[in-house]
Amino acid sequence: MTAKRILVTGGFVFIGSHFVQMALDRGYYVINVDKKTYAARTDLNFDGNSNYEFIYKDICDLKELPQNIGYLINFAAESHVDNSLKNTASFFKSNVGGVYNLLELVRGIKPEERPIFIQISTDEVYGDILEGKHIEKDILKPSSPYSATKAAADQLVFGWGRSYGIKYRICRSGNNYGYGQQAEKLIPHTIKTTNKGQKMKMHGDGSYKREWIFVDDNCEGIFTVLEKGKDNEIYNITSNEEHTNLEVVRMILKDMNKPEDFFEFVPNRPGQDIRYSIDSAKIRVLGWSPKMTLKGYIPLYLKKCEEVAQTQKPNSLKNKLIAKINHCIK
Repeated sequence: MTAKRILVTGGFVFIGSHFVQMALDRGYYVINVDKKTYAARTDLNFDGNSNYEFIYKDICDLKELPQNIGYLINFAAESHVDNSLKNTASFFKSNVGGVYNLLELVRGIKPEERPIFIQISTDEVYGDILEGKHIEKDILKPSSPYSATKAAADQLVFGWGRSYGIKYRICRSGNNYGYGQQAEKLIPHTIKTTNKGQKMKMHGDGSYKREWIFVDDNCEGIFTVLEKGKDNEIYNITSNEEHTNLEVVRMILKDMNKPEDFFEFVPNRPGQDIRYSIDSAKIRVLGWSPKMTLKGYIPLYLKKCEEVAQTQKPNSLKNKLIAKINHCIK
């Protein structure tokens, strides 16, 4: 077994795709397992790299793991809260059943040959916190079907770790942002609807707070856990940059030269958490710290969208907007 040979699940989705590219850049041999759902990025091509191979498979249907892998990093998951409220079954199947299957496959390997299981979790498993910050030892109080299934997955990892001796590490991060994010997420959704001349819909009064982290900073944190972390430990990964959704939308509108009220309020979704906040002191001791800020990123992102749209040389304003949206979001 070699630590440089890793298995990544969900390597075509947002965070996983950034991690795969970083892993290849660092000299890892990457085996990517992905079923390529609607959330898969279409602008990626890792096939030209000799240190890469792809397995087209749902993690729920995987029958065996490749041999001689040092780490299994599980990004594969259904991840949008609104979708989880409408289709709980798919979230349970992927986020709980999929993790169960992966753990069972690891359990079936000789202990000395097993990969270390790295579960990519979320700060949402803690539930909201009105003051202070959640630390890794806090109890889990998920508030949505999505966060409940992610919390259940974490609990499976704990149970299989203790009962069967599977070595694991769990990473929990805040709201990720960055290039290639699904169009349903707040930042790309706001850009997409605004480019169409439409007002984005803001749940509730927009006052609920989240901690925002750049996707590459998060992936650097995951690598820190992989390369320097301890087995059977949890690591919170956050920038400590806290903003309300209203603040984020107004940042975007300002940089797009739109009125700050170019959105509309709609009824809040069920179980809306008021505030997420996690303490990342544990991983910072290992030498990790974030580099990007949300305020610094948004103008860079919009500039990149514009540059990509210009390369398409659209024949009309309508086509220009379509090109900008498609290539900026995906």
